[in-house]
Amino acid sequence: MSAQQEKNSARNEAGGESGTHQPDAARDPIKPAADPVDNPVNAGADMPFEALGEVSALQAEVAALKDQLLRAVAETENTRRRLARERDETAKYAAASFAKEMLDVADNLHRALAAIPAEALGADGSLQALHEGVSATERQLDAAFTRQNIKRIWPEGEKFDSNLHQAMFEVPGTDKPSGTVVQVLQAGYVMHDRLLRPALVGVAKGDPKPANDTPHVDTVA
Repeated sequence: MSAQQEKNSARNEAGGESGTHQPDAARDPIKPAADPVDNPVNAGADMPFEALGEVSALQAEVAALKDQLLRAVAETENTRRRLARERDETAKYAAASFAKEMLDVADNLHRALAAIPAEALGADGSLQALHEGVSATERQLDAAFTRQNIKRIWPEGEKFDSNLHQAMFEVPGTDKPSGTVVQVLQAGYVMHDRLLRPALVGVAKGDPKPANDTPHVDTVA
């Protein structure tokens, strides 16, 4: 073998060894650092004090906003219920003002019928027809009151109730318990549970008990 061939062979052997050799860094890649999002415990431990304070402030703000939201929702619900109740009451008592105006009409019809003597009805046919017409009108008005839940109060013989009755005078010597309604001057009316007009009444007055002037004698020896 010539000297030139020996040099080429040595060069080829050196190149083969250098092509197959790999450094340690290529065989062992560098591992990435731990992500603080994936490991919040370690991240919190490494978090600076100022950042922890900001997190606490944000949590307090979130809690305050949540409380405000719950209060606003509750207030809105209360307002909705109040408006619904007011709407129902308005619809329920919509005819109250008109009904009060019609009470005088009912009173006049009742007075007209009471003013006709019973014995005159049989003697006068025209008067009988008038009485029947007024009676029919009163019945129709009473039916209209019933449809609107308007009830007539005629409390004669009942216990006086200041919520429904208005006492005009007291009547002594009636042999009725004190506070009993013995006379009704004007009927009262209620609509549902609301008073339209109190009944004007006279109330029994209790007689004073006579004083016992007989001296007490002790019979016990």
